Amino acid sequence: MTFRSDIEIARDAQKQPIQDIGAKLGIPAAHLLPYGHDKAKISQEFIASVQDRPNGRLILVTAINPTPAGEGKTTTTVGLGDGLNRIGKRAAICIREASLGPNFGMKGGAAGGGMAQIVPMEEMNLHFTGDFHAITSAHNLLSAMIDNHIYWGNALEIDERRIVWRRVMDMNDRALRDIVVSLGGVSNGFPRQTGFDITVASEVMAILCLATDLADLERRLGDIVVAYTRERKPIFARDLKADGAMTVLLKDAMQPNLVQTLENNPAFVHGGPFANIAHGCNSVIATTTALKLADYVVTEAGFGADLGAEKFMNIKCRKAGLAPDAVVIVATVRAMKMNGGVAKADLGAENVAAVEAGCSNLGRHIGNVQSFGVPVVVAINHFAGDTEAEIAAVRDYVAGQGAEAVLCKHWAQGGAGTEELAQKVVALAESGQARFQTLYPDAMPLIDKIETIAKRIYHADGVQADDKIRAQLAEWEAAGYGHLPVCMAKTQYSFTTDPTRRGAPVGHTVPVREVRLSAGAGFIVAICGEIMTMPGLPRHPSAEAIRLNDAGQIEGLF
Repeated sequence: MTFRSDIEIARDAQKQPIQDIGAKLGIPAAHLLPYGHDKAKISQEFIASVQDRPNGRLILVTAINPTPAGEGKTTTTVGLGDGLNRIGKRAAICIREASLGPNFGMKGGAAGGGMAQIVPMEEMNLHFTGDFHAITSAHNLLSAMIDNHIYWGNALEIDERRIVWRRVMDMNDRALRDIVVSLGGVSNGFPRQTGFDITVASEVMAILCLATDLADLERRLGDIVVAYTRERKPIFARDLKADGAMTVLLKDAMQPNLVQTLENNPAFVHGGPFANIAHGCNSVIATTTALKLADYVVTEAGFGADLGAEKFMNIKCRKAGLAPDAVVIVATVRAMKMNGGVAKADLGAENVAAVEAGCSNLGRHIGNVQSFGVPVVVAINHFAGDTEAEIAAVRDYVAGQGAEAVLCKHWAQGGAGTEELAQKVVALAESGQARFQTLYPDAMPLIDKIETIAKRIYHADGVQADDKIRAQLAEWEAAGYGHLPVCMAKTQYSFTTDPTRRGAPVGHTVPVREVRLSAGAGFIVAICGEIMTMPGLPRHPSAEAIRLNDAGQIEGLF
């Protein structure tokens, strides 16, 4: 069989008009705002009209900690959605949009893979419907209005040393992490130190993904704390009269995007906060709308379950009143071997002992997810070199953890390769086993919420947070923010803050380097270890291989 890259497979897709995809979910063509023939936004009017309908079943797809061997979480999410439709369920998929930063950095694409992809693949991975550009513009409008207010007299008495609102762009660019602005004389304003984060770490991104409608969006935007006075009084975006114009910029971006899989099943692709530096889930409005239209909604949370699933449960579900009916944890034999100490170059050789040794990482994720009261099934994402003995080792280990592992071949076979997984998911979701609960109550002190996640999810001995950080958290509690959940910004590669420690380490602590208040989004960000909210490009970024071929087609997006 001739190998075809993901982009070659996507290019050959037999796509249906987006109106036909909408019709499968009962969305009238008049309520689809087409962006070409194969993607559209869903109108706010239609979304409001279906809110009284009952919800379908919500399935979360998460994974083990990512390794260079690959896990395939998005591919499995797409494959499961196709598989559910193949067995007669009306299913929809909900995933995040792709950021240009990692696409041109390490990933090269984020629409699934093989025969389990969402199309149009090229547009999805690049500018798509312009949502990220709108978020970037709204964020930076607020930045500009802060400096403009100071330039024209600073009536709000903003302390320039206490401006906490940085700028953003949707690109990995380490040179912009720390910068000085307004150099060049009086006409350019007052010089100060600031910096850039990547757009997916923007609070505006988080707000768009947690808002329920345009009114809620504007309220949340107004709640953003941008700076403080010398007396430590907070200055909000609404004090600068920025919230209305920001909402205008985000009006179209607030509407979920509808596209399709290779098998012509509906997929909502909307929002894109990273899970290592943000809350890692697609938009609430896309998920809740899909639940009104489908029997089953398959969504994913970024990176491993210690980050994405934890935030899905403790932030998204808490804020939106959602409760998953079942969770799929994606693992690969190759990743188990890598967790068991095998180098990437040696993954092709059978090594059952390494698989068994590496399963501790999977086991910890199973236990963590089960602690939320939700039943779990493991999807073994199949690679051609996997042996029967290695697959059996994973199955046996998972059975010992009180769950079941299902071999999935969706990369090669599409939905046909996930029919067994789909049947298992339906059985779990309809069994009534789910007794969803969050990890901590709203009333718990903020530092205790951070420690609860560190101890119960990362299995750390505790956290390291100096007196300044603890005092800041106490100050926010006194200001009325103590009820907020916590968003941990941490490396995705390990349960620790050391990305090289694989498996299921114990005896470690979690250093909290900085805390940030996201009052509009409604959570506290705890930045742990050396995590960066503006990533850099690797030595050989994917951008080096991305180009147009002689036929004018895009190459290099995997």
